[in-house]
Amino acid sequence: MHERSLPASPNWYCSRSSDVNSSGLLGVGAKNIIFLIDVSASSCRVTGELVGHKDLVSGFSFCQHAGQSHVCVSSSGDGAVRFWDSDSRSLIREHAAHQNPVAAVHWSPVDKNLVVSGDEKGIVVCHWYNTGDTASFFPEPRTIFCLTCSPHTWSSVAVGYKDGMIALIDVSKKGEVTHRLRGHEDEIHSLAWSPVAGEDALYSRPEDMEGTSGVSAGDEKGCYLASGSKDQTMRIWSSAKGKSVMTLKLPYLKKRGSAVDPGVKERLWLHVHWPKGRPTQLVSSCFGGEMVMWDLTRTGKQRWTLFGTSSEGQNHSRIIFNMSSVRLQDDRELLISTSMDREMKCWDLASLDCCWTLPTLGGFVYALTFSPVGSGCLALGVGDSMIRVWNTLTTQNQYDTRCFWQGIKSKVTALAWHPTKEGSLSFGTDDGKVGIFEVFSNRPPQISSSYHRKTVYTLAWGPAVPPMSFGAAGGKPSLSLYSCAGEGVILQHDPSKLSGEASDIDKLIRDTNSIKHKLSPHTDLSWKPDGKVVAIGNEDGCVEVYEAPGLKQLCSIQQHHKIINTLRWHHDHDSPPELRCLLASGSSNATVYVHDLRSVIENPPESPVVLTEPYRRLCGHTSKITGMAWSPHHEARLVTVSYDGTAQVWDVLQEAAVSNYRGHVGYLLCVDWSPVDPDVIWTGGKDFTLQEWRVSKQEFTKPPKGKKMVDLREKMKANPKQQKKKNKKAAGAGGAAPPETNGEPVAGGEKAATGQELSGEDEEDEVSSTNSPVPPSAAFETQRKPSTAAKSKDKPDLNLLKKKKPRSMLPLSTSMDHRPKEDLLQDCVTLASVRHSAPPAGCVPGQGDHIHLGLFCDRQALYRMFEAEEEGHVEAGHHDSAAYLRLWSGDLEGALRLATEKGELSDHLLSIAPMAGFEVWSRTAEAFVKQLCLQEQYLKAASHLLSVNKLYEAVDLLRSHKLYREAIALVKARLPADEPVLKELYTCWAATLEKDGHFSAAAKCYLAAGASFDAAKVIARKNDVASLRTAAGLARISGEVALAQSLALRCAKDLAAAQDWTGAQEVLSSQESLLVHRLHLCVAELMTATLADSETSAQPRPSSHHGSVQDQVRDAWEEQFGVSQESAGHRSAGALLQELKSAESPAPTANIPLRQALLYSSLHLTRAVLTWLSGDDGQLIKELWQAVAWLRDAGHSGVSAEFCRLLFPDNDVSVCSRKRSKVLHHTEEEPEAAARSLQAFVDYHRLYEHWWSDSTQTQSGLPPSAAGSSGPGGEAEGKAPNGDASERSVSPESRSRGELDFDASALLSERHAACQAAQRSVSEIQERLAAMVLKHSRAQGGQLDSGEKEADAPTQTSTTTTAESGDAGQRPEDQETLFSLSTKMSEHQKRLLELPDTIKMYPRPDVVECCLVLLHLSKSSPSASEPLQQKAKDLLRKYGSGASSRKASRQFLT
Repeated sequence: MHERSLPASPNWYCSRSSDVNSSGLLGVGAKNIIFLIDVSASSCRVTGELVGHKDLVSGFSFCQHAGQSHVCVSSSGDGAVRFWDSDSRSLIREHAAHQNPVAAVHWSPVDKNLVVSGDEKGIVVCHWYNTGDTASFFPEPRTIFCLTCSPHTWSSVAVGYKDGMIALIDVSKKGEVTHRLRGHEDEIHSLAWSPVAGEDALYSRPEDMEGTSGVSAGDEKGCYLASGSKDQTMRIWSSAKGKSVMTLKLPYLKKRGSAVDPGVKERLWLHVHWPKGRPTQLVSSCFGGEMVMWDLTRTGKQRWTLFGTSSEGQNHSRIIFNMSSVRLQDDRELLISTSMDREMKCWDLASLDCCWTLPTLGGFVYALTFSPVGSGCLALGVGDSMIRVWNTLTTQNQYDTRCFWQGIKSKVTALAWHPTKEGSLSFGTDDGKVGIFEVFSNRPPQISSSYHRKTVYTLAWGPAVPPMSFGAAGGKPSLSLYSCAGEGVILQHDPSKLSGEASDIDKLIRDTNSIKHKLSPHTDLSWKPDGKVVAIGNEDGCVEVYEAPGLKQLCSIQQHHKIINTLRWHHDHDSPPELRCLLASGSSNATVYVHDLRSVIENPPESPVVLTEPYRRLCGHTSKITGMAWSPHHEARLVTVSYDGTAQVWDVLQEAAVSNYRGHVGYLLCVDWSPVDPDVIWTGGKDFTLQEWRVSKQEFTKPPKGKKMVDLREKMKANPKQQKKKNKKAAGAGGAAPPETNGEPVAGGEKAATGQELSGEDEEDEVSSTNSPVPPSAAFETQRKPSTAAKSKDKPDLNLLKKKKPRSMLPLSTSMDHRPKEDLLQDCVTLASVRHSAPPAGCVPGQGDHIHLGLFCDRQALYRMFEAEEEGHVEAGHHDSAAYLRLWSGDLEGALRLATEKGELSDHLLSIAPMAGFEVWSRTAEAFVKQLCLQEQYLKAASHLLSVNKLYEAVDLLRSHKLYREAIALVKARLPADEPVLKELYTCWAATLEKDGHFSAAAKCYLAAGASFDAAKVIARKNDVASLRTAAGLARISGEVALAQSLALRCAKDLAAAQDWTGAQEVLSSQESLLVHRLHLCVAELMTATLADSETSAQPRPSSHHGSVQDQVRDAWEEQFGVSQESAGHRSAGALLQELKSAESPAPTANIPLRQALLYSSLHLTRAVLTWLSGDDGQLIKELWQAVAWLRDAGHSGVSAEFCRLLFPDNDVSVCSRKRSKVLHHTEEEPEAAARSLQAFVDYHRLYEHWWSDSTQTQSGLPPSAAGSSGPGGEAEGKAPNGDASERSVSPESRSRGELDFDASALLSERHAACQAAQRSVSEIQERLAAMVLKHSRAQGGQLDSGEKEADAPTQTSTTTTAESGDAGQRPEDQETLFSLSTKMSEHQKRLLELPDTIKMYPRPDVVECCLVLLHLSKSSPSASEPLQQKAKDLLRKYGSGASSRKASRQFLT
């Protein structure tokens, strides 16, 4: 058929759209065609195509069985699965079992009759080649991306899905899923079975195996499966176990001098291929077009090897989509790969080197031209935004091409080599750009600064014409570049200065030829090779010839009647003079005319000559002519290409057809004759291919007859909707080629051309090799939307532009005019009788069979016709037309009534309603409002209510449909400001907004309604600091004092909890009445800062140089707030103290956060300082006790100890302030008890300081006597607040290990010891009672089984209580009775009641614990006096009844 060709680019994003059979024939799906390529020789050759699919080919597979290897199967987005014979290139059978686009297909390597396919909805279909039967399964409701049949078990099929799951299904069991393989996180791009059955270990190290569970891999029958996913990993799966055994991550390879950033999400298609006979080697694609051979028995970096490392430039430059391998008869093992870089490469699997590269084309071939200087150098302009330059004469590489893409960014629609300068190639694009490439350099192109508004059709080099001054002067080139584009303008560019402005030659033509009228838009131009004259083709079919350099018009050729698409002058190469002036022209009327202009050129006439007869007429094409070329080797031999899909060689002088080439699918766009071989021609077209063919080897001599085109056009007219739908589908999916039968393409159905090479079908995506599963953004470099700028040179197709005809108002009478001719003639006789004499019997114009005559008779007849037409409209449901008929007859009220009844009122009818009176208009407007409400056009309905002065009804309508904003605007614009309905609207809207969570908008509504309180409350609902601050300010401005104070306090508490003291003070400072709360926050901030400083300092500060916390508080108050003893009025201490009593002060509980505990403690300290200012010493000491107790009881004992030191630097609670000489005197019992309790805790902390001081001075940390226990008190010591670092630090004036420097007798209170012992006993008995009750209830419920243990809590409790109850010899707790325990409980509670309330209200440190610490200190050094030690021993004997206490005291009491 053809010698060499560049096929269309293989489809992108398909898991298996190419395959190769055992004889070395490769099938590749490109667009909707399958190209067959012979790869068995040292170079490849396209041998044919399989044509028939209507959508993109999504899958292709050969039958790999002997005797049947020529049979193949393909799938497509049109839902069809087709079986082909690759030898005869014919269709065997088509299956239409799928209702959705088919995503993948595979021919089983085991069963020669089984083919499995899967579609995008998850349907899997088994096709039986021998019987033609099909069986459908639906294993998973997911989108299928790929599938592959097992090479070892006929019924096993692996299916990969879009969501990353892989299903192994058994087609012999109705598609039952045997395993679901989960592990990938994204699309499964490819699946490949191991070529060897069984699951022998793939690892050199057993620890690399994933989840083998110690079972030998070969014990189970199965096979390995490899998968590649978009998540950048490959996995090897065990089909027997259904789990992953190996994960391979793609290596990040350096490319073009820059490292790949693993953090950047790159576009990736991960294809895996398991070559036959290589069970441990796997081939995969990589990120940037590299191919990797994995050795599955290795680990680390030695696991993979790159292809093509022996020399530069072997690898693909973009991602790879498909790989298929074959072992040829000469034992060579080849691998074929297809890529996004639009190249197919063949690799030798032995050396991993590239054998050959086949370039492919991703768009229409718009232009092709051989260089007149570089012999055999062919340039191609392609719709994939690239120029290819092919050295067609090279012997080593038959497909030696270079691609140029820089600066183009659009379809390349025109090319022209410089006539004398080698390598200089001009190009024009679809977006109106003109530029020049120097193809032998790597520089980007020069781009002309003058752009065309539309597609560039033609480029031509020719002599300069004014106003550009070229020539020898300045050494400038003598040739200009001319460009003709879709807007009908020809521009002259200066090639040496493309940045300058190009000139429009129309101005020169008008000036030279004194033309006043507007010139016809130009569509093509061609300079005669000698540069003397130029021919210009126009949109009106006229060809005009001008003489250089002034462009004086010589003649006008008026033979074509349609747009001129191409013009070509005969060459000057050794041709006789009579042939050098031949001009061939082709237009959209399918006829080629050749004109002999020798006489006009050699003897220029004074005025332009009009030529109406051609020199030769070449007829045969059946559609528009798109390109032509004269043979440089012959005299008067011409080749033309056409929309009829063929190329025709003509003997011009004989007007004879020589040869016809029909190898393309679809229309042709360009042609050129080989400059070195007289028998070779090159053509390119819509099918994305460039083909080389020989004139002498063609079967046909003439183009195909046009009958097929006529039939197709008739079919299109009969069913235009189907054609429109097909065109629309083609525009998105790459388009379908015209059907071909017996090698003769049907060229019908084409749209009008957008240029001599551009057609309306160019709306198809030029690079639509992509498949549907991939988002459009994934192919953004090349998949651009079709250009809409290019207009048709031809008249547009009226069928496509025809608008829907409006419905007739008089359809019955109109239909009467479409009767037979005889009836229409009789109507004329009848009408004449009616007009001039008596009407025939039974003839009533406007009624019955004579309804149409009502239009030609009197008014009564017309009214009768209207009545009949109105009845017809009502029956047909066209009530609007019936109303208009009544309106035309003058019955306006009737028309409105009819439209109202039928719900067909319109703005126009309402606008004319006032003509019938106010009452009718008002009634009509109200009816129209109801109709609009049913149509949910509430705003329009309200406007019409306003037009009839129904304002309140309009407002109610808007409010009822929650259009509050519009209703409020209407009321404010039309009603007084004090209108009650306005407040209702604001309130209703606010409630709706508040319900939806739009608190700010709701607050504005409340404010507008005068409800400031509600506005502040709704803003505060958000309950964050900003909202509370805003709400407090709003309430203050609005005069809501109480609410403002409440909100400000809430906001300040939140800020204080976050320790934003400045913000909290700012919030409270706006309201004078909150002064006492500001004082509280000041105290809290001071406490927090002081405690933080003491924690960070290495040693406690000496007490003699600093005042107490109370003094610091008073100093701050006087300086910042002016509050002192002398303050009066609302700043007096009494008034402030009264306000602070209302502040919340809950009882302390354990585990309160420190920040919260500090706030509550600071509240008591604030009260204490205020009572100091008011002179109440008794209340002062009680508040100080509360401040310390809060921190202690909340679980912050260390902080409490530090706070005691800050409160009483002299360790004397009676000294409140040395700075202000304040000493406390107590006369009442309760303050005295509080003072003693507070002093006891101060002494308690000092006792532990002395102990730690003593411990740090001892090398071992503890005396030998106490080394066996954790401390002097065992468990009791654990209750001491020794966890704080500040307590363990030692004063700089380190005390000697002598006596205590304070009176410790306050710690050994016998009454408090008795109270504490009774409280401990009551607690122990309560725990034992609880355990007993729980055990009894479980026994009653049958919860205790023989082997069941009790719950943890009771077990621990009983153990503790047994240990605490006495020695080991005592009776265990389970021997106690409920009665005995209750009796003990009563005794202890009675003992507690007898004690004074002050002892229980103001407790002291644990007396037993203090005794143990004192005795321990006295044992190691004389810390306590003998009477004090004796008292401690007596208290231990009497109250130290606990097991741990007895154990700790044993060393002191024996």
